[in-house]
Amino acid sequence: MVTERNPYSKHVCVIGAGPSGLVAARELRKEGHSAVVLEQNYDIGGQWLYEPRVENEDPLGKNPTLEVHSSMYASLRLTSPREIMGYTDFPFLIKKGRDMRRFPGHKELFLYLKDFCEWFKLREMIRFNTKVEYVGMLDFAKFGKEKWVVRSKDKKSEKVIEEVFDAVVVATGHYSQPRLPTIKGMDSWRRRQMHSHIYRVPDPFRNEVVVVVGNSLSGTDIAMELVGVAKEIHLSAKSLEIPEGLSKVLSKNQKYLILHPQIESLHEDGRVLFIDGSWVFADSIIYCTGYSYSFPFLDTKEMVVVDDDRVGPLYEHTFPPSLAPSLSFVGIPRKIIGFPFFESQAKWIAQILSGKRTLPSWEDMMQSIKEFYNSRDAAGVPKHKTHDIASFEYCDKYGDYCEFPRLEEWRKELCLTAVKNSITNLETYRDSWDDDELVQVAHQSTHFTQLGPEAFDL
Repeated sequence: MVTERNPYSKHVCVIGAGPSGLVAARELRKEGHSAVVLEQNYDIGGQWLYEPRVENEDPLGKNPTLEVHSSMYASLRLTSPREIMGYTDFPFLIKKGRDMRRFPGHKELFLYLKDFCEWFKLREMIRFNTKVEYVGMLDFAKFGKEKWVVRSKDKKSEKVIEEVFDAVVVATGHYSQPRLPTIKGMDSWRRRQMHSHIYRVPDPFRNEVVVVVGNSLSGTDIAMELVGVAKEIHLSAKSLEIPEGLSKVLSKNQKYLILHPQIESLHEDGRVLFIDGSWVFADSIIYCTGYSYSFPFLDTKEMVVVDDDRVGPLYEHTFPPSLAPSLSFVGIPRKIIGFPFFESQAKWIAQILSGKRTLPSWEDMMQSIKEFYNSRDAAGVPKHKTHDIASFEYCDKYGDYCEFPRLEEWRKELCLTAVKNSITNLETYRDSWDDDELVQVAHQSTHFTQLGPEAFDL
């Protein structure tokens, strides 16, 4: 018996089996497409697949191709409570015998993704140890009818495979390629410099004088972890107007943890000079300065470019107008409740590819992008923060494209209370909170009860 293929289904390549790639694969299959997921590592998880071995990585991540994808350090815990993290139809449940904390360590989220993969039988769609080397258009096809050549290499056999797909979904994440500051003397400084991308444990810095550059999430986490291990930690921040929580930490550890403004220059004798004229002899510098978008495999004839971390032009952070809908991106936006948003992106892409939904005209998409860029510029948002959304309203509006459910009020409120608590109580917010009533509302919602009591193993 010959089964006829759905004439509207597409053969789709998904690049990456992290949180965005997994949900993209699921939504594509649900919509009737055939999808193949290419994953360079030996297992699913993307960033959440912890890799302790970083010896072969360039400390500053300057090589064109990274050896290590994950930037997770051993002690990393979630900055958001588990209740808000789950995909809409697969809650991030507490499981006996695992990390049962509200703000668990990275391994627990990896295990959640493994549960998700098993529940929806996604593993059969994934080719592991497969590195994508090239993605490009098959000649220059008719607008909107492009096909894509994908060349990949099996990392074990080194066999190269070249395939043709109707569409490509890029889901490679954005927390791997180090973003570095430009500092005078940086290239000639002879002591240890590294990006937090390869920071794993504090012990290598025992009894050292360490400068940590950046006071965002990873910078403060690492600085606090080094207290009691390093001799001194000097935290360099863009602004000395710091949140209450960090002020408390500095006050508590004032002998060992010292706040400084930005670095003016580095000197060959080991001196680190700050812009206020203060200086320190340092053994190591850890740059906790964020990450850049990077797609070294992607050849779009410059129809999609990364300009100071603005990936574009992209309509709603997803479709490049000149290559839509055959090329799309999941997981570009930051400062959102990630998993539900990636799910809505994936659902929209799958429906666009099947013809269930349609995109605006090229002109309308480009106009929308231009207006968005102008609004960011008018608000004084730097170009490299183009994709920092920080808006529940945007997520809800986005979901309207594919009739995706709006974020629950309890999810929004739990997100906000966690952020406020972290600002006020940086050192303790993961273990002490006052939003238990909201947690109960979450647990009683259909999000948590939809799988039945057998799944909620308290």
